[in-house]
Amino acid sequence: SKKNTTEILKDEKKIISVKPSEVENTKINLAYNLGVRLLETCNTSTFKVFSKNEATEKVIANATPEKIAATCKKINQRNGKFLNLDLIDIQFNPITEDYYFRYDIQYEKKLFKRELFVTINKENKVSAISTKEVKTKPF
Repeated sequence: SKKNTTEILKDEKKIISVKPSEVENTKINLAYNLGVRLLETCNTSTFKVFSKNEATEKVIANATPEKIAATCKKINQRNGKFLNLDLIDIQFNPITEDYYFRYDIQYEKKLFKRELFVTINKENKVSAISTKEVKTKPF
Protein backbone atom coordinates (compact mmCIF):
# COMPACT_ATOMS: atom_id res chain seq x y z
CA SER A 1 0.00 0.00 0.00
CA LYS A 2 1.44 3.33 -1.08
CA LYS A 3 1.28 6.16 1.42
CA ASN A 4 0.70 9.70 0.36
CA THR A 5 3.07 12.43 1.53
CA THR A 6 0.80 13.76 4.29
CA GLU A 7 0.53 10.29 5.84
CA ILE A 8 4.31 9.94 5.74
CA LEU A 9 4.72 13.38 7.31
CA LYS A 10 2.27 12.40 10.03
CA ASP A 11 4.36 9.26 10.63
CA GLU A 12 7.48 11.40 11.07
CA LYS A 13 5.82 12.97 14.11
CA LYS A 14 5.72 9.55 15.76
CA ILE A 15 9.38 9.84 16.67
CA ILE A 16 9.70 9.27 20.40
CA SER A 17 12.33 10.02 23.02
CA VAL A 18 13.86 6.96 24.64
CA LYS A 19 16.15 6.46 27.61
CA PRO A 20 19.59 4.89 27.07
CA SER A 21 18.44 2.00 29.30
CA GLU A 22 15.76 1.19 26.70
CA VAL A 23 18.28 0.90 23.84
CA GLU A 24 20.49 -2.11 23.02
CA ASN A 25 24.10 -1.59 24.11
CA THR A 26 25.20 -2.60 20.60
CA LYS A 27 23.49 0.49 19.16
CA ILE A 28 24.72 2.82 21.92
CA ASN A 29 28.32 1.60 21.57
CA LEU A 30 28.28 1.75 17.78
CA ALA A 31 26.94 5.32 17.71
CA TYR A 32 29.50 6.46 20.30
CA ASN A 33 32.50 4.57 18.91
CA LEU A 34 31.99 5.58 15.29
CA GLY A 35 31.33 9.17 16.33
CA VAL A 36 34.55 9.26 18.36
CA ARG A 37 36.47 7.59 15.51
CA LEU A 38 35.25 10.20 13.03
CA LEU A 39 35.99 13.15 15.34
CA GLU A 40 39.38 11.76 16.46
CA THR A 41 40.39 12.02 12.80
CA CYS A 42 40.57 15.78 13.26
CA ASN A 43 43.20 15.27 15.99
CA THR A 44 45.25 12.58 14.25
CA SER A 45 44.64 13.22 10.53
CA THR A 46 44.20 9.48 10.00
CA PHE A 47 40.78 7.98 9.38
CA LYS A 48 39.99 4.28 9.73
CA VAL A 49 37.35 3.71 7.05
CA PHE A 50 33.95 2.43 8.18
CA SER A 51 33.33 -1.22 7.33
CA LYS A 52 30.22 -2.66 5.65
CA ASN A 53 29.33 -4.19 9.04
CA GLU A 54 29.36 -0.79 10.75
CA ALA A 55 27.84 1.57 8.21
CA THR A 56 25.63 1.71 5.14
CA GLU A 57 27.10 2.03 1.63
CA LYS A 58 25.90 5.65 1.53
CA VAL A 59 27.75 6.60 4.72
CA ILE A 60 30.90 4.77 3.58
CA ALA A 61 30.76 6.51 0.19
CA ASN A 62 30.29 9.94 1.81
CA ALA A 63 33.04 9.54 4.41
CA THR A 64 35.85 10.28 1.95
CA PRO A 65 39.27 11.43 3.22
CA GLU A 66 38.78 14.68 1.25
CA LYS A 67 35.40 15.50 2.81
CA ILE A 68 36.63 14.60 6.28
CA ALA A 69 39.80 16.70 5.85
CA ALA A 70 37.76 19.73 4.74
CA THR A 71 35.38 19.38 7.69
CA CYS A 72 38.28 18.86 10.11
CA LYS A 73 40.03 21.97 8.88
CA LYS A 74 36.95 24.06 9.71
CA ILE A 75 36.40 22.33 13.06
CA ASN A 76 40.07 22.59 14.13
CA GLN A 77 40.10 26.34 13.47
CA ARG A 78 36.85 27.02 15.33
CA ASN A 79 36.79 24.34 18.01
CA GLY A 80 40.34 23.13 18.56
CA LYS A 81 41.14 19.61 19.68
CA PHE A 82 38.32 17.05 20.04
CA LEU A 83 38.06 15.80 23.63
CA ASN A 84 34.92 13.70 24.11
CA LEU A 85 31.22 13.12 23.43
CA ASP A 86 28.35 13.59 25.87
CA LEU A 87 25.04 11.97 24.99
CA ILE A 88 22.23 14.55 24.95
CA ASP A 89 19.31 12.40 23.86
CA ILE A 90 18.12 9.41 21.86
CA GLN A 91 15.04 9.42 19.63
CA PHE A 92 13.37 6.39 18.10
CA ASN A 93 11.28 6.11 14.95
CA PRO A 94 8.93 3.09 15.35
CA ILE A 95 8.09 3.15 11.61
CA THR A 96 11.66 2.84 10.28
CA GLU A 97 13.10 1.43 13.55
CA ASP A 98 15.88 4.03 13.34
CA TYR A 99 17.54 5.38 16.46
CA TYR A 100 18.82 8.97 16.42
CA PHE A 101 21.63 9.76 18.83
CA ARG A 102 22.50 13.38 19.60
CA TYR A 103 25.75 14.26 21.34
CA ASP A 104 27.36 17.38 22.66
CA ILE A 105 30.91 17.44 21.32
CA GLN A 106 33.50 18.52 23.87
CA TYR A 107 36.32 20.58 22.39
CA GLU A 108 39.35 22.41 23.75
CA LYS A 109 37.96 25.78 22.67
CA LYS A 110 34.58 26.50 24.24
CA LEU A 111 33.64 29.44 22.02
CA PHE A 112 31.56 27.51 19.47
CA LYS A 113 29.26 24.62 20.31
CA ARG A 114 28.95 21.59 18.01
CA GLU A 115 26.68 18.58 18.16
CA LEU A 116 27.06 15.17 16.57
CA PHE A 117 24.08 13.33 15.09
CA VAL A 118 24.28 9.58 14.47
CA THR A 119 21.49 7.43 13.05
CA ILE A 120 21.59 3.67 13.66
CA ASN A 121 19.23 1.57 11.55
CA LYS A 122 17.55 -1.72 12.40
CA GLU A 123 20.52 -3.64 10.92
CA ASN A 124 22.75 -1.99 13.56
CA LYS A 125 24.56 0.11 10.97
CA VAL A 126 25.24 3.82 10.95
CA SER A 127 22.94 5.16 8.22
CA ALA A 128 23.71 8.85 8.84
CA ILE A 129 26.38 10.80 10.69
CA SER A 130 26.89 14.55 10.79
CA THR A 131 27.98 17.44 12.97
CA LYS A 132 26.33 20.81 13.29
CA GLU A 133 27.35 24.01 14.95
CA VAL A 134 24.65 25.08 17.36
CA LYS A 135 23.96 28.59 18.54
CA THR A 136 25.08 29.00 22.12
CA LYS A 137 22.39 30.45 24.32
CA PRO A 138 23.26 33.89 25.68
CA PHE A 139 23.57 34.03 29.46
